[in-house]
Amino acid sequence: MIPSLYQQCIIQTPLSVREALDRLNSLRDVPLTLFVIAHDGSLLGTLTDGDIRRGLLAGATLDSDASSVMMRNFRAIFPGRDAEAVLEEARSLSLTLIPRLNDSGAIEEIVDLRKRRAMLPLDAVLMAGGRGERLRPLTLTTPKPLLPVGDKAIIDHNADALAACGVRNIFVTVNYKHELIEEHFAARKPEGTTVECVLEPAPLGTFGSIGLVSGLSSGNVLIMNSDLLTDLRFEKMYKHHIASGADMTIATVPYSVTVPYAILETDEGRCLSLQEKPTYNYLANAGVYIVKRSLLDCITGTERVDATDFIEMLLSRPDSKVVTFPIDGTWIDIGSPSDYQAACERMRLALSTAE
Repeated sequence: MIPSLYQQCIIQTPLSVREALDRLNSLRDVPLTLFVIAHDGSLLGTLTDGDIRRGLLAGATLDSDASSVMMRNFRAIFPGRDAEAVLEEARSLSLTLIPRLNDSGAIEEIVDLRKRRAMLPLDAVLMAGGRGERLRPLTLTTPKPLLPVGDKAIIDHNADALAACGVRNIFVTVNYKHELIEEHFAARKPEGTTVECVLEPAPLGTFGSIGLVSGLSSGNVLIMNSDLLTDLRFEKMYKHHIASGADMTIATVPYSVTVPYAILETDEGRCLSLQEKPTYNYLANAGVYIVKRSLLDCITGTERVDATDFIEMLLSRPDSKVVTFPIDGTWIDIGSPSDYQAACERMRLALSTAE
């Protein structure tokens, strides 16, 4: 269903140019664009102030039919078309509202490019079943994904970011205090998405509960820990996943270890070299993955499977390809009181800067 905010942009023929101008003048909180539909609901064209101005200069009057001045060669996301390419073209033309049409040519959704960065063909699974024991006593009454960071819960930052990338189907696997998370999403879900909570009857590891999720329909699935605070660009990670032909893409963050001693390199007791307090740089698993959906069929939902188990299984297959994608911005794994304080402080600064 199209939200009422955007339903005000839809008009039906016949109506005059004057009536179209009145509607444009009455629009609130949306870009000044009208979508002209026929009686059967099919989209005929789009109409802006500029279209009307050009029509009047060409000889139309305020009493002319608005369809005579509308843009018939409109941009839209048609079934089977590459949505990402349409959005990219729309941005290049400084368009803001793009309709997504069904097979009958009727509007199913109006994509607002002020809010939507992409239209990724992904389903998403947010893992939210952990007990958050290191964050006690905070998590004695509230599951960790629902702890507030800034103006919303941790998990909402991630769900909203997925929605901004056009992810429509979000599944949340729950266990500890699951009823609170279920109640949360019954009352609040990102615009344009469905959010389904999937109950894990017993702890199944970081990946085991994926076997309980039914309804995955996209060719690739984004899986992530729900207690991360990150500005990872999901659309860039997805494009990297597709371009590399990967079976699985793992988001990574840099991790350095400094040894506070001089380290000796030896060979049978003979010292070959010495490094004073060396630093070793690694890539750490960031808890965000994109996986081909077909590969998830081996997870039954009846036994414990951690992400590391699944990754090692793929690495053992000579025909599998696992690649990495670096996160070059914010990434905080909210696992301890200090991590939580850091996340809250970062969000406080971000909100104060925005004001």
